[in-house]
Amino acid sequence: MLVLKNATVVEFHPASIQAGVDIVIDGSKIAAVGVGAAAKYQAARVLDMQGKLVMPGIVCSHNHFYSGLSRGITANIAPSPDFVSVLKNLWWRLDLAIDEEILYYSGMVCSLEAIRCGTTAVIDHHASPAFLKGSLKTLKKAFEETGLRGITCYETTDRNDGLKEVEAGVQENVDFAKLCESDKQATSGNHLVEAMIGGHAPVTMPDSALKLMADAVRETGRGVHVHVAEDRYDVSHSHHMYGKDVIVRLNDAGLINDKALLVHGVYLSDADIEIINAKDAFLAHNARSNMNNNVGYSTKLPMYKNLVLGTDGMGSDMWEEMKFAFFKHKDAAGPLWPDSYLKFLFNGNELLKRYFAADFGRVAPGYKADLTVLDYQSPTPLVPGNIGGHIAFGMDSRDVTTVIINGKVVLENRQFAFDVSPIYANARKAAQRLWDNMDKLPQ
Repeated sequence: MLVLKNATVVEFHPASIQAGVDIVIDGSKIAAVGVGAAAKYQAARVLDMQGKLVMPGIVCSHNHFYSGLSRGITANIAPSPDFVSVLKNLWWRLDLAIDEEILYYSGMVCSLEAIRCGTTAVIDHHASPAFLKGSLKTLKKAFEETGLRGITCYETTDRNDGLKEVEAGVQENVDFAKLCESDKQATSGNHLVEAMIGGHAPVTMPDSALKLMADAVRETGRGVHVHVAEDRYDVSHSHHMYGKDVIVRLNDAGLINDKALLVHGVYLSDADIEIINAKDAFLAHNARSNMNNNVGYSTKLPMYKNLVLGTDGMGSDMWEEMKFAFFKHKDAAGPLWPDSYLKFLFNGNELLKRYFAADFGRVAPGYKADLTVLDYQSPTPLVPGNIGGHIAFGMDSRDVTTVIINGKVVLENRQFAFDVSPIYANARKAAQRLWDNMDKLPQ
């Protein structure tokens, strides 16, 4: 049993702040919270928070851990004047150059970075066509070795090898979902990693892919994780090839449900959004990535029932992501304020709930003990009504000191329990080999 004494508990939704609180953790869940709550328990370990802020764990609701070794890339990349060119010249060559070792170290450094930034769970979207079978198991290993909670999937696509590649991608998703289900049963629900049914984007998912993915959704009880309308081309392609809006096409195939995670949605129609909301599905907004790829901005974010925040592979610092999302919204003359973006950050916990069949997102008895501790010296009063403002204009990942996931301390006083320097050294070697592999591929 672990006790956090003298904590200042900060809740996101509904917003609240309570100082001088004890948090009692029994196994993977919170057993008690309150002033003097620890007095009733015999703890194996007590951590004095000294008034530090203790928050529900931070969720990154869309990421690409396979891109972790692309930072500062020096491979030869052809000029890419539009988004499709960026995909073809950079990302689709990078994912083809990934092997098992490269993926492992990419997953490891991304997991370490996430934890260091106070992110306790990452929902990942993976692609490595040359190392497809077993790739999700390699990512699972990285999650578990670092202690990070995660959900991952393989992005089904036909872009390299047609129907054969589609079938292999769906099978990888199904096999991995079965592995996660086995872990769930073996650990009585204390497993760290879950599965989705992944798809790249409708533009590389023919009707045969949608049918196989729908079969996989029914077989596994999971939902899809798919890019949609990130660029105008996805919408035009759907109209030209299928005569339908993007979400209408996916919904007709039986892929939109309350576990579905749709990503970007920059050019979704009002009718598309109505379907997403009616099905209680999620839309992941990735402000920095959209800005980096110059794909545009959606002014329809306030229309979504379940909006979550992700990074789309731009690291795992969700404090920074929330700031960019908010400021980009204001730059576009949007009506929302920081409290709305705090709610979007919180909403990732609802996704976790639907996949892990457990409660997330509050510092309260019965909830999973996924917690982020910050040493934040506020220069102004910190009250329930301005938590979002403190995050948007001040609070940062540099303030994170300790991270607890599934009841275990995985980062304490900004230090991991193991030496991470060999991991980074091996990652640098793997990155260079990845870039060399890319240069061997045809432009």
